[in-house]
Amino acid sequence: MRNLTFVSIIILVFITVDIYVFQGVKTLTASFTPVTKKVLYFLYWSLTVIAVVSFLAAFLIGFEKWNRIIRLVLISVLTVSFFTKFFFMFFVLIDDLQRGIRWVVQKITAWFSSEPVATENAISRSEFLLKAGVVAASVPLVGMTWGILSGAHDYRVRRHRIVLKNLPSSFHGLKIVQLSDIHSGSFYNKTAVKGGVEMAMKEKADVIFFTGDLVNNESSEMKNYLEVFEKIKAPLGVYSTLGNHDYGDYAQWSSVEAKKENLRTLMNMHKQMGWDLLMNEHRMLERGGEKLAIIGVENWGAKGRFPKYGKMKEAYKNTDDASVKLLLSHDPSHWDAQIRKEYSDIDIMFSGHTHGMQFGIENEFIKWSPVQYMYDQWAGLYKEGDQHLYVNRGFGFIGFPGRIGMLPEITVMELVKA
Repeated sequence: MRNLTFVSIIILVFITVDIYVFQGVKTLTASFTPVTKKVLYFLYWSLTVIAVVSFLAAFLIGFEKWNRIIRLVLISVLTVSFFTKFFFMFFVLIDDLQRGIRWVVQKITAWFSSEPVATENAISRSEFLLKAGVVAASVPLVGMTWGILSGAHDYRVRRHRIVLKNLPSSFHGLKIVQLSDIHSGSFYNKTAVKGGVEMAMKEKADVIFFTGDLVNNESSEMKNYLEVFEKIKAPLGVYSTLGNHDYGDYAQWSSVEAKKENLRTLMNMHKQMGWDLLMNEHRMLERGGEKLAIIGVENWGAKGRFPKYGKMKEAYKNTDDASVKLLLSHDPSHWDAQIRKEYSDIDIMFSGHTHGMQFGIENEFIKWSPVQYMYDQWAGLYKEGDQHLYVNRGFGFIGFPGRIGMLPEITVMELVKA
């Protein structure tokens, strides 16, 4: 019942926005030929019908069961269409407000004036404001289209050098590559994905970390990409952990056993690729009698309704003799909620999860994304005392099939001794 209410609200919002925006569209196209107007109006309302039908179908049969390409096209078209109309609606609203104010002023003037005042029964819409609305609406149209066509696979290498006072000399200069949030079920350009993997391998890292969300929901999403990601290798190994999407919690299953089998298959895929999946456990790297611990926990989120499968106590056990401890934990909220409070000797925690919301602004002056209003640590490097957290912006994408200003990331981190 709750899902039906949510779907109904979404549909109502779409229809309300479309009806309201259409009033401005009619004004702008008033001088067009009848045939041109019919074509434009047909295209306009076709998107509304597609949106309504898509939401209903997703609710009735499950969106994840649709063909991947059809799903991506629909999400792209409807997302771009909605935000374009939403921007235009803002200017239609301003126009209606100024028309309303003018009408009220005319009525009040007529009421108090001793002389007859000529009043308009209807104040025409401002063509200037509507044209300004078209210009403003082109911003999300162009930006989101570019984010889909280019931003989704515009991989960026982000380099960091971290000084650790307790780093053993034998591990000085250790080079780590981190990937996160692959979300293979969203991919539509295998060639571009291969390019991203090649970029990561060109870094010639000593060790590679993957911090969760290999798929969106089902292990089958990885079948066409095993051959791509199995090429990710490193001399000291590839270590991985699970993210909230890897458990299949957001899909409908025929039985509890089917869901468990999906997770078992996904875990086996890590093994097939040569990745060492850490399920609340750790591994020791040893050089010259000195040890470094790589600790991996299952998903543990302190925000929203994200699950707490991680068992840090189990993963941490018997790591006392490691000079440096590196933690792989998908959700960055784990850092403040538990790690900093209870495990002060965790030197660096590697996370992902937020994607930087796949939308934001990052330059030398500004670092902003809407996701920062939910997560205190959401992209990049953070430090408290001697502890560090790195939040990878993600390799893939989910939902909106693109990225705007928050590009996919390959993290390269070098550890050096103080």
